[in-house]
Amino acid sequence: MQTTSSGIAGDPQQPDAPPPAAAGASSAAAGGKRRRSLPWAVIAGWVLLLLVAVPFAGKLEGAKRDTAVDYLPAGADSTQVARLQERLPGGDTIDLVLVFHRDGGLTGADRKAAGGRVAEVAGRHDLVGGTAPRAVPSKDGTTVMYPMALTGLADEKERADAVKDVRAELASHPGGLTVQVGGPGALSADSQEVFASTDGTLMFATAGVVALLLIITYRSPLLWLVPLGVVGVAAMAAMAIVYGLVQGFDLIVTSMSSSIMTVLVFGAGTDYALLIVSRYREELRRHRAPYDAMREALRGCGPAVLASSGTVAAGLLCLLAADLNSSSGLGPVGAVGVICALAAMMTLLPAVLVLLGRRVFWPLIPVHGSEPRATRRGFFEAMGDSARRRPGAVLLGGAALLGVLALGVLNLPGNLKQEDTFTDKPESVAATQTLADAYPDSSSQPISVMARTAGADEVLRRARSTEGVVRADTGRSGGGWTEIDVFPRGAPQSAEETAALHALRSDLVRVEGADALVGGPSAQQLDLKDTNARDRMLVIPLVLIAVLLILAALLRSLLAPLVLVAAVVAVWGAAMGLGGLFFDPVFGFAGVDPGLPLLSFVFLVALGVDYGIFLMHRMREESLRGADVPDAAVTALRTTGGVIASAGLVLAATFAVLASLPMVMLVEMGFVVAVGVLLDTFLVRTYLVTSASLLLKRWVWWPGALFRRTPASRAPAAQDGPAAGSRPEPAVRGG
Repeated sequence: MQTTSSGIAGDPQQPDAPPPAAAGASSAAAGGKRRRSLPWAVIAGWVLLLLVAVPFAGKLEGAKRDTAVDYLPAGADSTQVARLQERLPGGDTIDLVLVFHRDGGLTGADRKAAGGRVAEVAGRHDLVGGTAPRAVPSKDGTTVMYPMALTGLADEKERADAVKDVRAELASHPGGLTVQVGGPGALSADSQEVFASTDGTLMFATAGVVALLLIITYRSPLLWLVPLGVVGVAAMAAMAIVYGLVQGFDLIVTSMSSSIMTVLVFGAGTDYALLIVSRYREELRRHRAPYDAMREALRGCGPAVLASSGTVAAGLLCLLAADLNSSSGLGPVGAVGVICALAAMMTLLPAVLVLLGRRVFWPLIPVHGSEPRATRRGFFEAMGDSARRRPGAVLLGGAALLGVLALGVLNLPGNLKQEDTFTDKPESVAATQTLADAYPDSSSQPISVMARTAGADEVLRRARSTEGVVRADTGRSGGGWTEIDVFPRGAPQSAEETAALHALRSDLVRVEGADALVGGPSAQQLDLKDTNARDRMLVIPLVLIAVLLILAALLRSLLAPLVLVAAVVAVWGAAMGLGGLFFDPVFGFAGVDPGLPLLSFVFLVALGVDYGIFLMHRMREESLRGADVPDAAVTALRTTGGVIASAGLVLAATFAVLASLPMVMLVEMGFVVAVGVLLDTFLVRTYLVTSASLLLKRWVWWPGALFRRTPASRAPAAQDGPAAGSRPEPAVRGG
């Protein structure tokens, strides 16, 4: 039996064939029955799957984990400190700083009110040490702070609720007095609140953007609903499967990875739908029956879609090699989303389209035997002709433009500080700024040190004598470990504090038998930066190797994959350069998230190669039919340019939706990937890859069979045979 990946099958060959007339009638009847029943069977299967998936998909929200440990490097000191703190008496504490400030200086009434409110807070919550925190006034008299650590909180929800309660308890105060709750615990609670508000916003915004672009693309009141509905089914299936992975394999799913999975499902799924629908429309002009047209459409574009999804999934799975928990967890989460999008678009979408028939394209219904209007392909044909006239000049000019844009990376700001991770300033960030102004010579945020209890006294002594440390105090003990809070000189994540961190790690590790570990919020940010740098050195080569292998298998060439990969790497550099020109000067961002270079590389390389696959696979089809490389390149651009442009716009728009979320990291990610996809779609695929193919001629297929064939041997019935899933042209047309 000959089948496509959609499950739409060709006619089976019977071993004991009846007489010709009977065989023809029997085959026609069987084929007609299959045409009617198979699409319904596919839809029924997806309905059953959806009924099972929806309850589990709804549970994914409760399975997300956004604690520091879930983002931190798996083997870093700061990660081990956070885990040990969770096992101390009272569980994982949250460090808060209650800040009371008046611009003209605190009055006696202010100080009395502050002391009273803090006493009330201390009486309603379990504090580390069991006593009310002491007041720490600023030298200029404008501010007083009360550092405290709340304990006895079992999970994230209890910790977030505790921060809300403290803020509510401080709401009543004298007029003109500014009261803020800051510290790492408040910053974490604000982060969770922001992420919790993004899920629904992201889903509806992404669906709205995709719907609008599909309506513009198809100009049909009905057709746009089909791919949008199918991609919604894929999203539900992906969420259910990810929830299953969480339960079965303890997969880490963060709010960030869940958001990116949603974007991937909608973006990649819609791209595959655009390619399939475009080829289906083309085949409807050649075939009377929608079933036959869909079967040929899937044969033609199926290998490209499979290779496209394979590159994205393989690139994402390379993230499993990362040491950073958030990156390694994102890999399988994103890959599940892409695979679900592929499965839905290769099975459910064809089944629905076949049942709806030609009328789904109304009012632009493709008529059997007609030819598409020339105006629909003139634009891309003109682009191909312009590249054909001066391929060298076009290639050099485009490469120079990408190189100039890449120079913008020199203007990228430094690493993003924890308090700068929001686009809008929450109360915890405002408190951090107030403390930095009022206490320039000390930090309100301690460095957390964990040491074996037997060696804790020596660790405490060494910590107090470390350069850059203002004071150090012993905290909780339990399970053979003791917690030590070290207060450095300088604001959080400042050069002074970073120097103190390095000095502590260098000095305390020498205390024999103490097994000292240095963590805390600033140490976590330092470990994030260092681990991201190491992960880039490991993951980027793995992604390049995986993509090259898949492209080589699809295109039967080594040089064509190298051209495509070089192009997407250049696009990534240019997109990061544009980030340098916009992040600080235009958006006012104070830094770049350390994970942005790696994650944007994975997305742009894996997703960007998609369009190269669509273009080069069609070019290979034309070459196998007898066209020389220049003709094949221009024909491929003419026939795929429209769908590549539409797919690029959809994918860029879905990632641009991330820029509407209130997290700087997601805004930066959305910007870099969106502009990279647009550069790839309208410059690299249309001009640079086409120009490079024109210059290389048959060498683009080196060392495959197409390269070895001489021009005289390039005929429709060549030895190399048709491309995977392509339809061979007859050698002679007509009588």
